[in-house]
Amino acid sequence: MKNKLKYLTKISLNKKIKTKWFVIANICLFVLIVGLVNADSVIKFFGGDFNKVTDILVIDNTEKEVYDDIETYYSEYSKYVEDMSKTEISLYEDTLEKAKEEVKEKDSILLVINEDESNFINAEMIVNKDVDPIISQIINTSLNTVKTNIALKHYNISESMLATIDMPVTIEKTSLDDSKSTDEMMDLVMGVAFPIMILSFYMLTMFLVQMIGAEINEEKTTRGMEIIISNVSPKVHFFSKLIASNLFVLIQGGILFIDVAVALIIRIFVGGGSLNNLAGDLDISSIIKSLSETGFIDNLVYIIPITLILMILTFVAYSLVAGILASMTTNMEDYQQVQTPIIIISLVGYYLSMMAAMFDGSIIIRILSYVPFISALLAPALLVLGQIGIIDILIALVILIGTIYILFKYGLRIYKVGILNYSSNGLWKKMFKAVKQK
Repeated sequence: MKNKLKYLTKISLNKKIKTKWFVIANICLFVLIVGLVNADSVIKFFGGDFNKVTDILVIDNTEKEVYDDIETYYSEYSKYVEDMSKTEISLYEDTLEKAKEEVKEKDSILLVINEDESNFINAEMIVNKDVDPIISQIINTSLNTVKTNIALKHYNISESMLATIDMPVTIEKTSLDDSKSTDEMMDLVMGVAFPIMILSFYMLTMFLVQMIGAEINEEKTTRGMEIIISNVSPKVHFFSKLIASNLFVLIQGGILFIDVAVALIIRIFVGGGSLNNLAGDLDISSIIKSLSETGFIDNLVYIIPITLILMILTFVAYSLVAGILASMTTNMEDYQQVQTPIIIISLVGYYLSMMAAMFDGSIIIRILSYVPFISALLAPALLVLGQIGIIDILIALVILIGTIYILFKYGLRIYKVGILNYSSNGLWKKMFKAVKQK
């Protein structure tokens, strides 16, 4: 029996892995992942320039000489906007005509500041092409702030009062919930890392369900099922499909993980820089420090193993359902119809896990984290957010294992009847009848 199981599993796995499409698909995925992770380097290679500095030239025609104030406010406001460090503002002391020539040659921005009797100052922005709307907005904000300061001084408001007016509001945040294990940085990570993991798991689940259905229906369509079942028991055949399909999904998941790791290594060696550069204005070191302070890094010791166990067991549960349903269908068209509940359940789990942070304190979301098939997506997200504890995860695991046992016990009865069934009539009636048989 063991030799037959091993042989059938090997044959089934080879049919999935040792194909040109598997190799081509993974090469395309690798190229896509490397391209996305190294997007800036790819764009540079084809002529893009992320390091180009945009010069902002200022001609100050005012008697009050407001350039210093404009430069101060522009530098202050631009700190909070991504990539604003790639602009340089400077006072231009040559003629207007020469400044326009420089704008054409270097694609710079020219600001001409003039006196205005009714509005204190006015400005003309001269550009060669369209200006970045973010840069334009910061320039406008800086000019309006300078104009406000000029107006305040004009109406004899003292320097100390002016400084008080310009002083930003100090906001001190106090959290009354000492037990809460996440903060804004944690939420930021949840918004970046978890969607990638959830999407990968969802895609692998769909691959798993489709593969089992396609393979079983292929054997039934070609009548090869009759030959196989005459030599091995339905139980062995069922096991071989489950093992081969789950091994394939785990192998594919491992390949995706390796692709990401290689893409990050390539990024470092081709000069793309670290993750800080990839993340733009996100300070990765600050995020890691914040997560360490909340205890999240220490919690990874048990969060990662639990998540992997939940995912693997959920793969098994999905493959059991897919195998049972596929055995009762005669072609892929029928299987596409009966697998609709699987897709709906997967989508529910996908969207609930994506919106997990919105359900803080909800009893319903806690109960849903126990539900098999979606617990692998929802429970880890809620655990990281601190909405459930390790006891809840263990409950979800026990329920999932119990579900797998029931599916295998009663599903095998359906499978024994279904694999030699070539009629689509009374499909559900046959399934319920098979369940009642011993």
